[in-house]
Amino acid sequence: MSKDPDRMRRLEPAAIAGVMSREIANFRTFWKATAFSSLLEPTIYLLAFGLGLGTTIVTNVEGVDYIEFVGTGIVATAVIFASALPSMFGTFIKYRFQRTYDAILAAPVDVEELVTAEVLWIAMRAGFFGCFPILVCFFFGLSPTWGMLLIPFFGFVTACGFAAFGMAVAGTVSKIDQFNYVTTVVITPLFLVAGTFFPINQLPEGFQIAAQFNPLYQLVELVRGAAFGFETVDILRLLGLIVFSLVLWRIAIHQLTKRLID
Repeated sequence: MSKDPDRMRRLEPAAIAGVMSREIANFRTFWKATAFSSLLEPTIYLLAFGLGLGTTIVTNVEGVDYIEFVGTGIVATAVIFASALPSMFGTFIKYRFQRTYDAILAAPVDVEELVTAEVLWIAMRAGFFGCFPILVCFFFGLSPTWGMLLIPFFGFVTACGFAAFGMAVAGTVSKIDQFNYVTTVVITPLFLVAGTFFPINQLPEGFQIAAQFNPLYQLVELVRGAAFGFETVDILRLLGLIVFSLVLWRIAIHQLTKRLID
């Protein structure tokens, strides 16, 4: 059933809340596994890179202990893997195999509200669990700061963009196997060239310039600013992430509309 075209607001809060409530109810069935992996994975990273590689090659990077450098950096890793991948696979399965979106759109919910609700829910989840590497890093010597209270917000904003990216990709590909191209060509390079495990100033100049357009690198710098002190340029990084998320949100709506309606 389509919505009344004369309705004043395009995004109805009740419709968005309804879609999100379904996702929350579903998440209650597997939240323990998500929480477990969110704690275990950063612990493994810190043990392998911080206490392993860090003690044999380098102990200090940009004025901080290498284990703290990695610990703050893998927040970005946690965010992208908790947003882009679940969004891609979840969206594709829901509209292609389970027909979940067809059922939702039969209610007074349109594609714009559907995409918005899905993006918000995935971003909220990714922003929350993306903080777990910081919590783990406390046990490896990282000192808490007031700025760290902003890290969930930074993760949420970035995750909105990557959740929307995942939905846009899911609305574009025709086979689920084609996600392999996306993870190899897009997600993996973004993950590796984000300044997580080494400073980007060690890369060739061309890669350093390209890294400035990497949303994950901007998130890494914001997280490290929250932990070690913000810089004036950080407000521009945040604004860039907001623009990134808004653009990908509109693209996701366009692609899902073509897939579900047109």
